[in-house]
Amino acid sequence: MQPQKADEKFFTTPLIIIFVTVLSDLIGFGMVIPILPYYANTEPFLATPFEIGILVGVYSLMQFFFSPVLGRLSDKYGRRPILFVSIVGSAVGYFVIGFAETLFLVFLGRIIGGITGGNISTAQAYIADITTKENRAKGMGLFGAAFGIGFVLGPAIAGVLSKYGVHVPFYFAAGLSLANAIALYFVLPESLKIKAVEILPNRKNRFVEIIESLREKEFGVINLVYFLLVTAFSIMTYAFVLYTAFRFGYDPEHNGYLFAYIGVIAIITQGFLFSRFVKKFGEPLLIAVGCLLMVVSLFAVPLVGPQSGGVAALLIGMAVLSIGNSLASPALTSLASKSADDSDQGRTMGILQSGASLARVVGPLIGGILLNNAVNSMDDSTLLRTFWAAAAIMFVAFLASLYSLRLNRSLNESKRLN
Repeated sequence: MQPQKADEKFFTTPLIIIFVTVLSDLIGFGMVIPILPYYANTEPFLATPFEIGILVGVYSLMQFFFSPVLGRLSDKYGRRPILFVSIVGSAVGYFVIGFAETLFLVFLGRIIGGITGGNISTAQAYIADITTKENRAKGMGLFGAAFGIGFVLGPAIAGVLSKYGVHVPFYFAAGLSLANAIALYFVLPESLKIKAVEILPNRKNRFVEIIESLREKEFGVINLVYFLLVTAFSIMTYAFVLYTAFRFGYDPEHNGYLFAYIGVIAIITQGFLFSRFVKKFGEPLLIAVGCLLMVVSLFAVPLVGPQSGGVAALLIGMAVLSIGNSLASPALTSLASKSADDSDQGRTMGILQSGASLARVVGPLIGGILLNNAVNSMDDSTLLRTFWAAAAIMFVAFLASLYSLRLNRSLNESKRLN
């Protein structure tokens, strides 16, 4: 398949198919978020907070190591077979978790899902194959829409289905992935050009790339702030379900609706407000403001309970967190892209996302250690120290963002004078 010409329509059939593929995958992924910690904490698993932290983090750990492997395989054998195999793998992972009767099998399902869950980068490569440079950004922008919709519909569907059994959402996610794989197999054409395999660049080890990036003054600070932000947000994501169950007695249905609420706020902030704010204030200031909002929210939320603010205070706290993340996160990726040369965009964004993958491992591990008390359960003090550790991490990110703001103003002033 040749890339589309500039005068061809943007919404081609392959692009629509790949969008639906990614959306279905993210709906399944979004369904797991509000369910998994609660699921592992109940009979017959009775996992400790520390074990749940490892369970949440192991998925991203597998993604970190295997996503580039799947990317290289897709460069060699084509996007279509790798997408098919990875989506089938996700289905197998969900089925294993749903049918599990031991904690080992739950871990196995997460590991399988993580190994085969690198299909987002392959889908991005597919879009790059079938779009012109003029339409490339618009094509990648579909991913933002797919993520937003997936993280609203996924938790909401999980909340409804959990009424029929906490394992049911995993079966639904598995069935959705299988249907997705079948549709992809029969209707998605291959996009890879034969010659692409002959010009693949040699890549450095991902750990080396991340460490070397910190030596680059502007991008190094951006990468550090993004890593800290994702770490803190991952701690919250892991601990939130256990927190609401402990304080409010919420089950997966309630948490599904809460996560959908967070997703709706994120869509409104990123879809309607972010671009306007960027034009008016610039990315560096939005990063600092977003980080500060997250500090305030992460500090205040664990103080909320039925007798101290109630549901209204919880909704306000989560709205502040979602707005803060929705301002800072896209502003960081935008600033990182602007700091790189056109020829270095792939490496820059790859390093940023590699750091984020590591952060999604580190965050739940920190949360698992802090939330666990001497008798392998949680209490008010462990909840406070877990959320406040996330707030402290975000405060460091806020201080680094102030340095980035000052550095950015200094660079702009130098360019203006020159």
